[in-house]
Amino acid sequence: MDPSLLARSMALGFTIAAAVGPISLLTIRRTLAHGRVYGLASGLGVALADGTYAAIAAFGLAAVTNVLVGSRTMLGVIGGAVLMWLAWRTLRSRPAGAARDAAERRPGLVAAMASIYGLTMTNPSTILSFAALFAALGIGGGGSSAAASVTIGVIAGSALWWVVLTTMVGWLRSRITTGGLVWINRLSGAALLVFGIGAIVAGLAPPG
Repeated sequence: MDPSLLARSMALGFTIAAAVGPISLLTIRRTLAHGRVYGLASGLGVALADGTYAAIAAFGLAAVTNVLVGSRTMLGVIGGAVLMWLAWRTLRSRPAGAARDAAERRPGLVAAMASIYGLTMTNPSTILSFAALFAALGIGGGGSSAAASVTIGVIAGSALWWVVLTTMVGWLRSRITTGGLVWINRLSGAALLVFGIGAIVAGLAPPG
C-alpha cells in the first residue's frame, strides 16, 4: 500500500466531507439532539458512502456508474423528498424535555448509520466528482492495490472529519440553551427544506 497515495486520499476524503451541505446539518442536529456518539455513527455512515463512491470511481466500475448516474432523476427526487420530510420534522421538533423523548424515539446506532448512508447515496454525481478529482490530483489508475488504497484513504479521511465535527458539537451541546436549540431547529429545518427543493429541481433538470 502506497503511503503517499493513502495520505492524498485521506486529505481528499477529509476535504469533501468538510463541505457544508444537508448531510452536515443532519449530523450536527443529531449530535445536538442525541449526543456525540449518535452523531458520530451518522458521520461514519457518510464516510462509508463516500468510500463506496470512491471505490466505484477508483476501481473503474463503469457499469455501476452508468446505472447510478442514469438513475439520477429518481434518486434526486427521492433524496429531495426525504430532506423535505426531515425539514418538516426538524421544524416541528420541541427541544424542551428532549433528553427523555429523544431516547424513546431515536433509532439505534446502526440505523442512524444506515439512514445517513442511504441518503448520501442518493447523489450519484458524487462518483463523477471523485473521478474528476482523482484525475486532477493524479490519484488512481495504478491497479487494484492502488484503488484499495484510495478507497481506504477516502473513508479514513472522511471519518476523521466526522470525529472532529461531532467532538466540537458535542462539547458545545451542554452550553446551548433551550432557546438556542429552538433557533437551531428553525434554521436547520429551513436550510434542509431549501436543500431538498434544490435536489428535486436538480434531479428533474435535463443533463448537460
